[in-house]
Order: sequence, then structure tokens, then C-alpha cells
Amino acid sequence: MNHVRTTLCAALISAWLAGCGSSVKLDESQVPVVDAKASQPGAGSAGKGASTAQSAVTTVDASKIDPLAAGNLGRAVSFDYDSYALKDEFRPLIEGYARALSSAKSKKMVIEGHTDERGGREYNLALGQRRAEAVAKSLVLLGVSDSQIEAVSFGKERPVVDGHDEAAWAKNRRAELKDR
Repeated sequence: MNHVRTTLCAALISAWLAGCGSSVKLDESQVPVVDAKASQPGAGSAGKGASTAQSAVTTVDASKIDPLAAGNLGRAVSFDYDSYALKDEFRPLIEGYARALSSAKSKKMVIEGHTDERGGREYNLALGQRRAEAVAKSLVLLGVSDSQIEAVSFGKERPVVDGHDEAAWAKNRRAELKDR
């Protein structure tokens, strides 16, 4: 029975892959072809009077670039009321930090979870921690080492905006990403 299932699966995959092929043919006369050996300095034709062009591209030492300081990444992820679910709009920000931290293994970051003023102290500390951990978990899933990040909560103790209305509360419901 397993042999029949395996054969059937293989046939279905083959049929699917065959359907993915394209019947459009390229006009090979319009496709530029470059002989890589002929264009390299020191290649066989270079000694026969062929000119060799110098590249206008300058090299950059990536080890001297601070990926967290150089980018225009934001520093805060906002959350809905009474929630620690990450919004899709902050995916590029988190992915940017994941790339930066993955390429600079010596960099460390602290993620501070915050809430608005509503709710009790203990509840807000727990919610702030869950917000910070949600961002941290996303970074780890994207390849950042656990040792590079720390999640902490300040609850409602450090509002970014003073106020007692929805506009102020919305700005205070956040997780801030800070260099450590």
C-alpha cells in the first residue's frame, strides 16, 4: 500500500512540475552573452592587445559598518489595547533588526515592553513582558541568537506621552528596541 501511495505522489509531483514549465522560447539573438574568461584581466585575449576595463565599483569593508546605527529603522513596535499580538505593519522593522543582529553577532539589544496607564501595576508589567517577548521571539525565529536579546517590562511606569486619551494611550502601548 505504501508503494502505491509513493508512486501516486511521485506521479502527481511530476505532473505538477511539468505544468510549471514555460513554453515561451527566448530569442537568443537578443540575449547578451559575455565570455567571462575573455573579460577578466590576464585572460588569454588580454595579451593580444585587447583592452581591459577597470571596474568603477569601490569595495566596502562591511565589518566597519554598524548595521543598527546606519539604518533608518524605527525603534518601537506598537500594539493594540490589551494585546501582545504583532501587527503586520511592523514586520519590515523586525526583519530589519533581525538582519542587522544576525550579521553582527557581537551586537546586543534590549526590548522594553510598555503599556498604557489603564490596568493594575502587576497586570501591566505582565502585559509589557509579553509584548517584549513577542518581539524577541520573532527575532529569534528570524535567526537572531537568544544571547543577543533581552526582554524586559516597564508596564505603565515609563509613558512616552503624558495624557489620558486614546491618542496618548496608543503611543504608550509599545515595545522599544534599544542597543545594549
